[in-house]
Amino acid sequence: MANKVRVYGQSQKWTALGIVATYVKMHPHATLKELQKAFPTSELNNTLDTVENILKADKSGSFDEKMSKQIEDMEMFITLEDGSRVAFTNPMWPADKFQKIVELAKKHDIEIAEYKDAEKGIGKRGSYSLEYLNGYVPPKTEAPKKSKAWLWILLVALAIIGLLLALLARSFNKEPEVITKEVEKVITKEVEKTVIVRDTVFVQEIEEIEKNYNAAQFKAGKADLPEAAKFVLHDLAKVMEKHPEIKLRLEGHTSAEGTETFNQKLSEQRAQAAVNFLVNHENIDASRLEAIGLGSSKLKNTDDPKAPENRRTEFVIIEE
Repeated sequence: MANKVRVYGQSQKWTALGIVATYVKMHPHATLKELQKAFPTSELNNTLDTVENILKADKSGSFDEKMSKQIEDMEMFITLEDGSRVAFTNPMWPADKFQKIVELAKKHDIEIAEYKDAEKGIGKRGSYSLEYLNGYVPPKTEAPKKSKAWLWILLVALAIIGLLLALLARSFNKEPEVITKEVEKVITKEVEKTVIVRDTVFVQEIEEIEKNYNAAQFKAGKADLPEAAKFVLHDLAKVMEKHPEIKLRLEGHTSAEGTETFNQKLSEQRAQAAVNFLVNHENIDASRLEAIGLGSSKLKNTDDPKAPENRRTEFVIIEE
């Protein structure tokens, strides 16, 4: 059977994390128990554990505060569909342990590219990226069907409240229409509050995806999507599938290193490359997406126009 995914990693540790992340991408409903079955902890020396368990263990002294913070800061964890986060608790990867996880990866149609050394220095961190092989497309989780049961419940509740208010109004010689309107105002406020909370959830999801997308840096002067960026756009597509009302404008930005004309064109190409991937590879309707380039006209760091944080793509929710 042909391999489905190739993992590129900087150092054995990041390659190992990429292997497990790939398995989760291939099996989106995987739980921690299933991961431990796919990558037996007896062979990998208890490498996988949940962040929650690590923090509990930290309180009992099994893991010191420094190690727990390092796992958080270095983002050495994977978020599962149920919201739990699986962390790598083994800080070192000896050759024999690394070879075992590579062999296990092969059983799941995952191959490993020759890994590169992570960038050295304080504050530097490694990374991994994925390449889909032989036409493989990772499965998508089905968007939950929207239930309209809440609407019927609300209508029944309104009818009951209206009847009660009419009876009360008659008892106190008050106009029922006046009281009903006041109740409708309260209900409207509660419904609006619910919508705002729901919107905030997917806004936060998109903001997190935007941060991860910008961490997958483009090559200087190029608009070709890095493999890591495709990985993140797949997550964005899943959010858009769950929320079909979302429309996004992808705004490309550059630093001020090149000419104004070059930067404008490059920013447009990078934004369009992301939109093309979402439409052609993730089947997102093109009418829900818009790509524009702003060149270096809106620098995030105006004190340093050539700073890396100025080279970014912003995901803006289109309000209608």
